[in-house]
Amino acid sequence: MRTHLTIAALALLLGAASPALAQKSMTGGTGGSAAVGGTSASTVGTGGTSTSATGSTGSSIASGGSAASVNGKSHTGVSMNKGNGPVMNSNARAQAHEGGTFSRSHTRTKVKAGEEVGSTTKTMSHTPGSKPSMSTTSTTVR
Repeated sequence: MRTHLTIAALALLLGAASPALAQKSMTGGTGGSAAVGGTSASTVGTGGTSTSATGSTGSSIASGGSAASVNGKSHTGVSMNKGNGPVMNSNARAQAHEGGTFSRSHTRTKVKAGEEVGSTTKTMSHTPGSKPSMSTTSTTVR
């Protein structure tokens, strides 16, 4: 009886001495679009990471874009890669132009597993003879 009581007390003491890991999740992303004179371009990027109570992590990342022009050309491109260690990156680009008139958008997103989610979107549109219209949107979640 004495042995069982000592083991139970030791188990209770060890359980109280080691704090449980807290669950932690974070998500973030940005997006933007530009349009002028029959052209338009949009991009978006989003990511998330979660750490369980046992310390396991899971992450996701996604991005996309679209571009259109009435009589000109348009181009979109998305690339994603697994960086060094627990890092994921994505790049989304979109551009449309008709002569000297153009719209473009670019979104970069980065996820560090269990640590950080960041995203930045830059847009620009321009008509010849006028000042370009530019915008930047950023977010970082830690």
